[in-house]
Amino acid sequence: MTSSMQALFAKDRRKWWMLSLAFLATVINYLNRQTLSVMAPVLLQQFRISATSYSHIVFAFMLAYTFMNGVSGRLLDRLGTRIGYGLTIAFWSGAEILNALSAGALSLGIFQFLLGVGEAGNYPAGVKLITEWFPPEERSHASGIFNSGASIGAILAPPLLALIMLASGWRTAFVVIGLLGFIWLAVWLVIYREPVATSTKDQTDRLPLRALLRSRFLWQFTLSKVFSDPVWYFYIFWFPQYLKVAHSFSLREIGETAWIPFFTATIGNLAGGAVFTGLSRAGAGPITARRLAILIFSALMVPAIFVGAISSATGCIALISTATFGYSGALANLLAVPGDVFPKGAVASIWGFASMGSGIGGMIFSLVTGWLVDNYSFRPAFVLFGLIPLVAAWIVWTLPRNVKHAHLLPQTALE
Repeated sequence: MTSSMQALFAKDRRKWWMLSLAFLATVINYLNRQTLSVMAPVLLQQFRISATSYSHIVFAFMLAYTFMNGVSGRLLDRLGTRIGYGLTIAFWSGAEILNALSAGALSLGIFQFLLGVGEAGNYPAGVKLITEWFPPEERSHASGIFNSGASIGAILAPPLLALIMLASGWRTAFVVIGLLGFIWLAVWLVIYREPVATSTKDQTDRLPLRALLRSRFLWQFTLSKVFSDPVWYFYIFWFPQYLKVAHSFSLREIGETAWIPFFTATIGNLAGGAVFTGLSRAGAGPITARRLAILIFSALMVPAIFVGAISSATGCIALISTATFGYSGALANLLAVPGDVFPKGAVASIWGFASMGSGIGGMIFSLVTGWLVDNYSFRPAFVLFGLIPLVAAWIVWTLPRNVKHAHLLPQTALE
């Protein structure tokens, strides 16, 4: 075997190790995020927090998450994946531990705000890592694996956190989950090395902020996130509380069942890459195949509009599980879209701006959810979150398709 072939195989092995680290970071990210959600039935009762006040706490998290997404992407493109990813997980892990000091809605909101500041860096960093290490034809699969960490974290959270809380209390749960991030950080700093080609090329690939802000693709892609991601936030932050309010589930029953929709979401991540591959083999180009896959999986989120109309807890969980499967399948393809049309050195910045749209949508729809639940019920909320994915899918379908290699074209090509 020649030295060049040996180097190729060595890099091929390394990229899967790097992806594994990003996957684990996302698992930890969602364990941190789910801690509040799983413990909400206990905390809302202990601190006498209404659904509207709880929506304000979620809003605080989303406000920080939104603002920092606009900053974290640019910082990651400047600092590089190794340093940037390390800093973001260190910050959110420390913030998670601080939540153990909460004494009511105000302090809980402040600590959730700090958690949002740190967690904003996970997706820009992960997408940047995938774009650096994987060729375009592998990015939907790699993105699906990376994003499945969110589903795995959400699967593990209900039983793990319920077990810790029943054994040692909710404050211990915050501390234990926070420490996991620092363990990951130690491994990351020892193992992760950026690919040689990235360190020399990203400087020339980076687009000026002015060029990004003049791109219609950027703003339209950001708008799609306003309508797509609030669906996931709804299930992440409100599902355990829904089980308690609508079906009178105990904390133990929540721990035993609340993981199910996130298990199907894990399958959806893998299915997203498989559908993309199938469409590509059928003759669709990468850009068209990703958009078709997003449309198909978005349609699977619509049946959730019937959740509030049936009394069976099993039936409701089945419909919600179908919706989370659809969301993850769509996102596995959406994560790869910026890398299809922009250079590697701009991907984290683009995803950071787009994630601001995610946060804005999350804030708005979180407040709407709290108002609907307090004044009506969960039923209109499920109708809302069953329909808005179609809006997001249409926006993605109409994204500009002629911005490939935009950094090499005249400025008007970005518009």
